[in-house]
Amino acid sequence: MFKPLSIAIGLRYTRAKRRNHFISFISLTSMIGVALGVMALIIVLSVMNGFEKELRERILGMTSHAFITGADGTLEDWQALQSQIEDSPHVIGSAPFVEGQAMLSRGSRVRGLLIRGVDPKLEGRVSTIGDKIIPGQGHFEALEPGSFGIILGKELAIAMGVSTGDKVTLITPHVSPTPAGVIPRLKRLDVVGVFEIGMSEYDSSLAVMNIEDAAKLFRIPDKVTGLRLKLDDVFKAREISRDILYTLPANYRSSDWTYQYANFFRALKTEKIVMFVILLLIVAVAAFNIVSTLIMMVTDKQSDIAILRTLGMKPRDIMAIFMVQGTLIGVIGTLIGVIVGVTIALNIPTLITSLENLLGYQFLPPQVYYISELPSDLRKDDVIIIGVVSFVLSILSTIYPSWRASKIRPAEALRYD
Repeated sequence: MFKPLSIAIGLRYTRAKRRNHFISFISLTSMIGVALGVMALIIVLSVMNGFEKELRERILGMTSHAFITGADGTLEDWQALQSQIEDSPHVIGSAPFVEGQAMLSRGSRVRGLLIRGVDPKLEGRVSTIGDKIIPGQGHFEALEPGSFGIILGKELAIAMGVSTGDKVTLITPHVSPTPAGVIPRLKRLDVVGVFEIGMSEYDSSLAVMNIEDAAKLFRIPDKVTGLRLKLDDVFKAREISRDILYTLPANYRSSDWTYQYANFFRALKTEKIVMFVILLLIVAVAAFNIVSTLIMMVTDKQSDIAILRTLGMKPRDIMAIFMVQGTLIGVIGTLIGVIVGVTIALNIPTLITSLENLLGYQFLPPQVYYISELPSDLRKDDVIIIGVVSFVLSILSTIYPSWRASKIRPAEALRYD
């Protein structure tokens, strides 16, 4: 541990007005550099955490945590299976679904889309789509059996030029034989609602129907594609779905969101690590400035060091003086960076909105990005890690200059004084 005298002298050197103003300037830039590096790390990691959290919530709001289906991709006696699965630990909800590819046509406009058949009474157990209906653009409960109503994503509805109350033609991949040959199956549908998830992947290519109507269109009457499950821990979806599968006969299979979006979230994690390393270099550069500051300080204080040595101060105490000074620069810079970074990270949405209004420009247009607002998720662990790493780098940067100071010989330092 540092002795009180070493700490007192180190603090005095830090507070004193230096004869060499260049040293003071380098000290200031070192402190600012550490603060900027820490601030940038906290803000960038908070934004990346926010994007990851927002994407995960939106994806899981539409995609089930896990689903169970049969070996041929359908389930027949799904009600009995649902009763069995809902008794399993960690399962907090389930709902049947029918899913298939189709084409939507209106006039000269044609778009490919994914049709999802759902039970309006059960779908709320596993997804939030019922809450995403645009106000004034229909109701989720309008998906009654036999009505052949359809709810479109907002971007899909715009692309087709339709709104609630209009009619569209659905073309399924199944064909019907006629005397003139086989022709695609066509069905006129009523648009009974428009939803907006906030992700172009769903808003531009997903439509929702009643599960019974969808089963008839895809020629699987009295069957469903599978059961969608909502779990109490989304991060253990793979283990939970595997455990459920072990309790079922061999002709069932399962999948989960981590399998469907594994590459996407793995890429986000890798990008976060790379950004952390890149921004950490800013703190490292500032730490090297601390090395330069202390080397120049040691050179400037050679006579003081020599006098302290002749008065009986040991080399390790001399070393402690300059370690205190360098560490103080790093600590102050780290504290400033943490305070400013945390403050900005907690207010990023408000700051970005104000900046967009000032400049008249939207940084994340919804036509291009999944998320049109800049989210932020400040995590205590990230702040602690960044602060500790910055503090350690600051201490490491003081070792060599302080060691050099401890090796100064009093006789040589005072020879020309």
